[in-house]
Amino acid sequence: MSFYSVDQSTPRLHRSELAVPGSRPELFEKASTSKADVVFLDCEDAVAPDDKVQARLNIIKSLNEMNWGNKTMMVRINGLDTHYMYRDVVDIVEACPRLDMLLIPKVGVPQDIYALDMLCTQIEDSLGRDKRLGFEVLIETALGMANVEAIAQSSKRLEAMSFGVADYAASTRARTTVIGGVNADSVVLADKDLDGNRNSFWTDPWHAAQTRMMVACRAYGLRPIDGPFGDFGDKDGYLSAAKRCAVLGFEGKWAIHPSQIELANSVFTPSDEEVNKAKRIIDAMEEASKDGKGAVSLDGRLRDIASIRMAESVITKSKLCKSYG
Repeated sequence: MSFYSVDQSTPRLHRSELAVPGSRPELFEKASTSKADVVFLDCEDAVAPDDKVQARLNIIKSLNEMNWGNKTMMVRINGLDTHYMYRDVVDIVEACPRLDMLLIPKVGVPQDIYALDMLCTQIEDSLGRDKRLGFEVLIETALGMANVEAIAQSSKRLEAMSFGVADYAASTRARTTVIGGVNADSVVLADKDLDGNRNSFWTDPWHAAQTRMMVACRAYGLRPIDGPFGDFGDKDGYLSAAKRCAVLGFEGKWAIHPSQIELANSVFTPSDEEVNKAKRIIDAMEEASKDGKGAVSLDGRLRDIASIRMAESVITKSKLCKSYG
């Protein structure tokens, strides 16, 4: 391991992140009783310009008057390039001690986070609050992805990054109009066989971007979260997208519809089989250590100190999930 030490962000369960438009208060009650780990009330893309002010008022009222249980409560503010942003931050942060995090859209450079950090610090200091808001940033532009490593180091408030696939596709001029899905043209052709036939294999057009963001997160102690999957009627498509991200090392995924919450929770919760296997690895390594061995064979595979780290990660995540019920 490097001698350089990186602090880990505030630990929160973040398997599912439910998006709720601030202009639709009739949806708040259902969101509050859902199984989502994180709920973000939206001031940005899901709210029409004429509804921005009322959405802000709805959010303030709900955060102060509704019982959101042990959910992490977050608000997605409008972008720094709009005149709505400063009032989102000042009005909501000043009025809502229940708020846990801000979701900052379309972050392009570390200075974007610096500006919000300064504003939130001034508000908290003026009100004498000890509770410090956390930040989640949306990486959803080519500029943001180009600066993702610097953004990941921009503030001690920063806890997580989400991959915003729709705006990212628009920013990179990707040839797609779907949100989070694959593309029939994104294939690799195998060589022809002796009969001249060849197989084609679909590829994931978002894999490279997701991987880069995930590495930046893990390098600097943040939680990588996958963004929306637009076709909420396609359960299998959502599960496939979520599982690909889970394999990469993501912590969770957005739910833009309540039906996606349980899907996300199931994918990003370690199964009993995974937990039992992790415990067996740790037990086997402990026995090997007593005999002065640094590695052991288990189930026909070599296990060493790296295996312990992976196993401990699984067990830690499982305990966190169980603590939330």
